[in-house]
This record gives sequence, C-alpha cells and structure tokens, in this order.
Amino acid sequence: MAPRAYWKGTLKLSLVNCPVVLYPATTAAEKTRFHMINRETGNRLKQQMIDSETGDVVEDGEKARGYELRKGKYVEIEKEELEAVQIESNHTIDIESFVPRDEIDKRYLNHPYYVAPDGKAALDAFAVIRDAMKDRERVALAKIVLTNREHIIAIEPLGKGLLGTTLRFPYELRDEDQFFDDIKSPKITKDMVELAGHILHTKAAHFDPSKFKDEYETALKALVKRKASGKTIELPEPEERPSNVVSLMDALKQSLKGRGGGRTSAKQHGRRTTGRHRSAKKTHRSAARHRKAS
Repeated sequence: MAPRAYWKGTLKLSLVNCPVVLYPATTAAEKTRFHMINRETGNRLKQQMIDSETGDVVEDGEKARGYELRKGKYVEIEKEELEAVQIESNHTIDIESFVPRDEIDKRYLNHPYYVAPDGKAALDAFAVIRDAMKDRERVALAKIVLTNREHIIAIEPLGKGLLGTTLRFPYELRDEDQFFDDIKSPKITKDMVELAGHILHTKAAHFDPSKFKDEYETALKALVKRKASGKTIELPEPEERPSNVVSLMDALKQSLKGRGGGRTSAKQHGRRTTGRHRSAKKTHRSAARHRKAS
C-alpha cells in the first residue's frame, strides 16, 4: 500500500505546470518509544496542564497562547488573531531560481521530502523539469507553504524523482564566530600532520549509510524483549576510564601502529624518503669523483 501524500499541489516552472505530491523522506516509526505508566496499576498516565502559581488544573476552555514579553509578563494572542497572519497555501511550488548545489550551506538543510508526479498526465512535465536540472547540475529554489508557514525548499533530481529539502532561515542559525573565536592556533609540527594524514589514509572509505548501526536502538529492543519474557536484567559494571595521559605525538604514533595499513603506508613513505636520500648521496659522490678526476 502506497504511503499517504503529505502535500499535494503544483510544481511551477515559468508557464510549465506539473501536479506533484510530497512524501516525508524520513520516519521515526521504527524508533522505540516509552509511555509513562503508574508503577502500581500498570495503567498509562495522562498529562494535565497546571497553573504554575496556584497549582490548579486548567481545563481546555481556559487555555490560551501567550508570548512572554519579560519574566512572568505575557501578552495573550487569540486563535483568530493567529489565523489572520497565517499564510494561506495556494498549493503551488513556484520555482524562483536555480543555484549550484555546492553553494547551499549544509547548515541550512532541514527536512527532506520525496517529490513525485501526481498522475500520468504530469509525467512529461515532471521529466522535463527533472532532466533539465540534471543537465545543468542545478538545484531549484522555491517557496512552499506547509502547516501555515512559508518555507524555502531546495529541489534536486534523485533517481527517477526529485528530492525537496526545506531550508532554515538565516535567523535560525547561530553565528559560528561565537563558538570558534576563542579557538587558539597552536604550533603543530609537520611530522604530526603527516602522521595524522597516514591515519586518515588507513581509514579512507566511501559513504555507505547501510553500515550505520543504531546500537542504542538495538539494545533498547533487546532490553524490552528480555523484560517482557520475564528474564532478569543484569546491569553491567561501569567501565573504568584510563587515566594515563600521553603526548599528542605518542598518540598519533600509537594510532598508526595499531593499524596494519598504517604501518605499510608509513614504511612505504619511509622507503620512498630513504630512496630519495640514497639517490641524492649517490649523485653527490659521483659529482665529487668527477671533480677529483678533473
């Protein structure tokens, strides 16, 4: 059974209109979730809204939204007032521009969606827009209204379809300077950088998300299964962390020794260096003998 579309509308490129549907590209359905329960009865607990000052339970008809102007001082915003400023969706993704993919800062990427043609009549227009972006290696930027909020969405080819990723607005990003300004620039020797480079070489790989394992999620499922079957849960002893402190250079050398490929790379590097030295010495001796003969 095909998943239900999250959004339906029209992808528009100038005068070209293409009916499309959006599906969330991610899911949390497989995540292990827990509910709060009464330990004595085993029944699930319900949450209630409590007045922070009086401690009284607040019923649904007494609840309202408020924006905090200053500590403890709120301005109440009515539901109708919120609705008046909400952006009504015209169910159109109007492409405004095309930009190089590598110009989009990864920090702006937010939620991904699969974009597919809505019906057979949309196939031609969909393919034209998709393939044009493939040929130009460009990403489309457009506006879309989702849940009464306007978003910028980046659209790019993905297989037979399109991938649409909503982008964060600049005000949602923190300035990196406030976190990086205090980072000093220590003097690092060339040998340290070369050793670290050898370690990087031994760990070189290609991006393969199938190798990502959520070990905590696996452990949670195993815990629930054992507990539900009535088995005793044995708590592991806390591991002692090593307290020995080694120098950065020693740590790099030990890391390299711990990987066979690193030792090979280091030896090859050493042989290349030694070979260059021997070649230089041989040339020097030949020149000296030539001068002496002259």
